[in-house]
Amino acid sequence: MLKSLLVVGLLGAVCFGREIHPKKWHPLSDQMINFINKINTTWKAGRNFDESISMSYIRGLLGVHPKSKKYRLPEFVHDEIPDDLPESFDAREKWSHCNSIHLIRDQSSCGSCWALGAAEAISDRVCIHSKGKIQVNVSAEDLMECCHTCGDGCDGGDPATAWEYWKESGLVSGGLYGTNDGCKPYSLAPCEHLTKNSLPNCTGTAPTPKCVHLCRKGYGQGLPG
Repeated sequence: MLKSLLVVGLLGAVCFGREIHPKKWHPLSDQMINFINKINTTWKAGRNFDESISMSYIRGLLGVHPKSKKYRLPEFVHDEIPDDLPESFDAREKWSHCNSIHLIRDQSSCGSCWALGAAEAISDRVCIHSKGKIQVNVSAEDLMECCHTCGDGCDGGDPATAWEYWKESGLVSGGLYGTNDGCKPYSLAPCEHLTKNSLPNCTGTAPTPKCVHLCRKGYGQGLPG
């Protein structure tokens, strides 16, 4: 009887140990995905990167510097919260006339999410504030290249400082890679982050483009001196 209990106890420890010690699994493994989904929380895990992708590369795409917590923009606090808040909200529906809200930008093999996120949000706010009269894609390229106080370009930066830079120095226009949208479109080509298709695979970390105070060839307008 004692031997039977010991065997059952060991089996239970092994099974239970597998559930509470997922650190031995690769973060991108199917085991980790299944483990997360078994918890049955408010979201469902899926495969975003192949298991062969290095964690150092993925960390490089997370371009918001840890020190950014020290540089937060002032919070806008509402004195009263309406009782009739909707159960759901979709900015694409609320401001359907703003083309920038529907646009998805590709950061390529570059930790420039801080610059893209700021440029996208600024573009949206300009459209919303102007009630759709001003439709512009603010250049993430200009921000990533030329805001030296924001951080290190493709090696990460600070979103709050990016907003301060826009306020103090301004940013030119510029859309997606390979387009003639605005003064300085994004110069890094899209690559495949998730699955295999016609795009080349993302590899390594791209060097930050050099800050150049010139618009693309053929734009027809120069930058102020």
